[in-house]
Amino acid sequence: MNGAAGIASASAASTAAAAIERRRGGLRERLRRWWQDRLPLTDTWVLGQRNIYILPTRAGLAFVLTLVVMLIAAINYQLSLGYALTFLLAGAGLVSMHLTHGNLRGLTLHLKPAAPVFAGEPARLEVVITNAARARHGLGLRFASAAEATWSDVDAGGQQSTQLALVPAARGWHAVPTLVVETVFPFGLFRAWTIWRPAGRVLAWPRPESPAPALPLAAASGDGQLSRRHRDGGEFDGVRPWRRGDTMRQVAWKKVARANELVSRETTGSGRVELWLDWASTGVADTEARLSRLAAWVETAERAGLASGLRLPGAELVPGSGEAHRRAALDRLATWVAR
Repeated sequence: MNGAAGIASASAASTAAAAIERRRGGLRERLRRWWQDRLPLTDTWVLGQRNIYILPTRAGLAFVLTLVVMLIAAINYQLSLGYALTFLLAGAGLVSMHLTHGNLRGLTLHLKPAAPVFAGEPARLEVVITNAARARHGLGLRFASAAEATWSDVDAGGQQSTQLALVPAARGWHAVPTLVVETVFPFGLFRAWTIWRPAGRVLAWPRPESPAPALPLAAASGDGQLSRRHRDGGEFDGVRPWRRGDTMRQVAWKKVARANELVSRETTGSGRVELWLDWASTGVADTEARLSRLAAWVETAERAGLASGLRLPGAELVPGSGEAHRRAALDRLATWVAR
């Protein structure tokens, strides 16, 4: 009985300790969010006295404790050299604190616009660090929620690009998380850091369905049939002057080299086919599944060099081709909201 009671008591104590730890963690998280919400949203962050923080590291605390022990020993044994060594090391520690703070002071950070990516793929965030003064060493850049940082040095009067990867889990716009720039240079006794809230956002396109389903039947203005040769992009009738929206695959490069004029291949049935990627023709019920299938169709049509249009409830994109049209279609799919 005593053993069972002890086990029950230990279990209750463990549960209480876990509850207290959760409350502490929740309080820390609320304080962190409150602090970060006070910071402005900006893609350019200039580091100065007001936004750089500094505290001793564990090595710095151990260094201070060592100095205290050395001072007590010098006082106890009346050692002049002990006093000299203690105050010499203390002065070196103060200089280290000044250098660590100055390693960040005066830097300018700028976040470049991030290119859209498909949901689940890493988006590349590029931060340019501009240094107008002496060389800076041991600069770490990381997300506030991450432990690992990317380290770099910046030459005197130079710039350095540092990259981080953000993986959006779902389609749509995603805010860039809070960033931390830190340093422990030169001796690791102090850690100086700044907290930066970028205003930039990352657009995530719907992840294309894989394997990609077959394209829907196209509507033709002539005989109502989409020729296999045109669909596969294999046979051509001739050439014509290049038009905006033509893909690089359609350009007749040999004729361009001979005639010094930009021309495109004329495909069989060109101008008679309209391929519409319609929300209603996806054949699935789930909203995200429909958007994923439409994204796969957009990619397939672009690879095949087909001009395609996009129909969504409340939105329509006229038929076209080329990289600009592809991006416009994927942007529509990424930002579409049911009404």
